[in-house]
Amino acid sequence: MKMGLRTFSKAGLRCGVALLLLGMAAACVVAQQENDEVTPEVQQLYAEARAARQRGDSATAIEKYKAMLKLAPHLGAAYNNLGMLYFDNHDYPHAVDVLQKGLQVNRNMPGTAAMLGMSYFQLGDSDRAEPLLETALRANAKDDQVEMVLAKVLINQQKFKEASARLNDFLERNPKNQEAWYLLGKTYLQMSEDALKRITAIDPDSVVAHEIAGEIDESMHNYDLALVEYKKAVDKAPGTPGTHMHLGDAYWNIGKWQSAEEEFRAELGNDPNNCIARWKLANAMLEANDSADTALTELDQEIKRCPALMQAHVDRARALVRLGRHAEALPDLLKAEEESPREPTIHFLLAAVYRAQGKTADAQAEMQTYGKLQREASAAVAAQANDATTIKNNAR
Repeated sequence: MKMGLRTFSKAGLRCGVALLLLGMAAACVVAQQENDEVTPEVQQLYAEARAARQRGDSATAIEKYKAMLKLAPHLGAAYNNLGMLYFDNHDYPHAVDVLQKGLQVNRNMPGTAAMLGMSYFQLGDSDRAEPLLETALRANAKDDQVEMVLAKVLINQQKFKEASARLNDFLERNPKNQEAWYLLGKTYLQMSEDALKRITAIDPDSVVAHEIAGEIDESMHNYDLALVEYKKAVDKAPGTPGTHMHLGDAYWNIGKWQSAEEEFRAELGNDPNNCIARWKLANAMLEANDSADTALTELDQEIKRCPALMQAHVDRARALVRLGRHAEALPDLLKAEEESPREPTIHFLLAAVYRAQGKTADAQAEMQTYGKLQREASAAVAAQANDATTIKNNAR
């Protein structure tokens, strides 16, 4: 009678190889010593262990495999299956002990190496986990669970470049995995901080050092600290393109419109062809309720230089509506709607234009679209906030 000994797996865990005691293909043939140990008693213990595992009685299954290994100490697959049971029960110390013995008996078991590496990770031993997980991935490069654990191991070891490569590889196969995106962002942020440390070590008071420090603070929404760093950069190089732009952006992001205007004007003095600076200058003027005529002049210049910048078309329409020139605003809005049909502001302005033209039905339709898109946007923001909280809690 021939008996198959297979590896039990959790959902999503691939152990890489299917190990059989008897009747396996040539690529999976085990040593003759293992075959010699497959006695009828061992076969019976395996059958009982398998039955216990299938009915959810892991304690009995563990005892059966332990008894089997006393009779057949060279059966690598039995060590693998026993280790899997310990792993499934989160008994990682026992899993490590058993899986190590299995690899001593038969080193050609990538699935066993994967479980051993993941067990070491759970025990906080990243240095031992890494080579085992690398070995498992060489055998199966698309093992998602192993690659994700390896990425976490590399992050723990502060090997951020290698971790980012693993996460990018994982995300090519799993583009909607939020935890992986969170870890990738966290890794890139750490790499940015490391780069800043190197730049600071070269010259802690350089323009580049202050700008990068400001960007990192701004990425974490620490605008007060970002402003401090950007001001230092401006003080050191007021005539260098980019320094005023950074400072203006920070003011613009927190709604300090007058300060933002000053910085964008200064940036345009250094870089007259900066399309984004000119658009944001006009936008800040509109937000601060400055002269719509002056904002319109800036926007006209902007669109001549950069006709593809759709935000400028929308803001020119805003300025024209504010000046009561509704008919002139319509071409910009229709162009913007074609480009960005789900932008609520465009539909709000279209409603104002149609209302001024006496097109009541069209105005009402645009307001309905505006309300719908606003509600969807608010719901999306709330969902993202909840997802971010869940991801952060899971990552701790």
